[in-house]
Amino acid sequence: MIESIEQLRGLEKHYNAAVHFVDRNVKNGNHNKTAIICGDEELTYQQVQSLMNQFGNALKSIHVEIENRILISTADCPEFVASFFGALKIGAVPIPVNNKIQPQDYEYFLNHSRAKVFVVHKDIWEEIKEYKSRFLFLKHVIVLSDETPYTEEIDFYEFINNRSPELETAYTSSEDTAFWLYSSGSTGKPKGVIHRQGSMEAAFKNYASNILNIRETDRTFSASKLYFAYGLGNGLYFPFGAGATSIMLKDKPTPENVFKVLEEQRPTIFFGVPTLYGAMINYVKKTGRLPDLSSVRVCVSAGEALPASYIEKWKDLFGIDILDGIGSTEALHIFLSNRSGEVQPGSTGRIVPGYQAKIVDEEGKEVEKNEIGDLVIKGDSIATAYWNNLEENYHKFRGEWMFTGDKYYEDEEGCFWYCGRSDDMLKVGGIWVSPVEIESTLLEHQSVLEVAVVGEKDQDGLLYPKANIVLVDSGEACDDLCEELKQFVKQKLAPYKYPRKIQFITDLPKTTTGKIQRFKLRQP
Repeated sequence: MIESIEQLRGLEKHYNAAVHFVDRNVKNGNHNKTAIICGDEELTYQQVQSLMNQFGNALKSIHVEIENRILISTADCPEFVASFFGALKIGAVPIPVNNKIQPQDYEYFLNHSRAKVFVVHKDIWEEIKEYKSRFLFLKHVIVLSDETPYTEEIDFYEFINNRSPELETAYTSSEDTAFWLYSSGSTGKPKGVIHRQGSMEAAFKNYASNILNIRETDRTFSASKLYFAYGLGNGLYFPFGAGATSIMLKDKPTPENVFKVLEEQRPTIFFGVPTLYGAMINYVKKTGRLPDLSSVRVCVSAGEALPASYIEKWKDLFGIDILDGIGSTEALHIFLSNRSGEVQPGSTGRIVPGYQAKIVDEEGKEVEKNEIGDLVIKGDSIATAYWNNLEENYHKFRGEWMFTGDKYYEDEEGCFWYCGRSDDMLKVGGIWVSPVEIESTLLEHQSVLEVAVVGEKDQDGLLYPKANIVLVDSGEACDDLCEELKQFVKQKLAPYKYPRKIQFITDLPKTTTGKIQRFKLRQP
């Protein structure tokens, strides 16, 4: 009979992600190494550990226990890191969420997650505090204020002041729930994605180590924020896993802000998304100024298929490859990727070591090479389940395999080619058409800045491709340009793939990660 936790420790392997990513760096001699650069602020691994432990002890003082959930909504900053890892170390479950959302979104996240504690920046709380009575499970609000201590709720800094910088680690294993992330909502309502204590280490070993060859001397900079799966790896557990330095940007990642950080802080690895790369290329074209990116040894893109034209233009401008890949909130990070020196423009690359992938038909049978089907994957970083979503769990997680919801084909060389979301693919005249293929072609035209292709029905109920286009110069919009763009696609693709209708718009609807929300462009 097991009568104590100590006896249980002897029977099961004890593992805690906060120990692996923070304490291990201090123990291994990186205590004085710079872990975080955020504006004018720099923290060593020793300072991060102390801040994490103080926050964990403070949580224990308000009776936060193992598996209690803690919602976090802050900018990318040391306090985010302390909150995230401090919660993990005591066995609580941190849940980072977007800090650029509406009050009703916070109501959804807080009530859906049953969060007991909310760590939030003062500006956000001031906008939503009037709705506090509607946050049904919330007991404690911890507010980050850049000015004087916040007196209406718990002030973050007063909360951790005088707490011990030593913290006992909760008994957890690699299989225990560690943290949640919410899906970005590119296809509808965000879903709570449950990840294990061992998930981050698996993603680090598979992608950061094998593909990026990340090392202690690297300095990472991610334009994608920490509250997203992509950004959480890029800006936190990738650099911490290698004992490297993470450069964080609190502000909005505009081309101007991003180029400023790249030039002043000199990162070696830069992570962006396709829409940002496009905007940065356009910024150089408009300003005529070529920023100095000589410190960067590799650029990474994910979140949406990266147009081949962006890869080529970026390489021409800066002489650096962009490694396009695909990951997901459910997989935690990238599982298909191009490699340095082996970039295949337009392709998502090959399977990342540590994962397995296959393309299957509607019956789940593996298809032949070059045949479009559903991409399914398996690997140790994949989520346990969605929270309170039985129907989607049945659909998404099938034994060891996870259905990504993406249409792909694999060529003879083992490269995977993205064809769109499973619910975005168009069947035109009985033939599958990839909206991504049409979009990539239109982006080659000098007048096109951004584009999203969706299906629209004609008067007979037949589906055809419709292109929603943001122009480099909105003053160019006219019927003649519509016809020119249609002919442009016809010359480069099979004629049946051209967009029958083109609509010029000022902006594409996107999630804050830059993913295009095509469902908002479809007919009601």
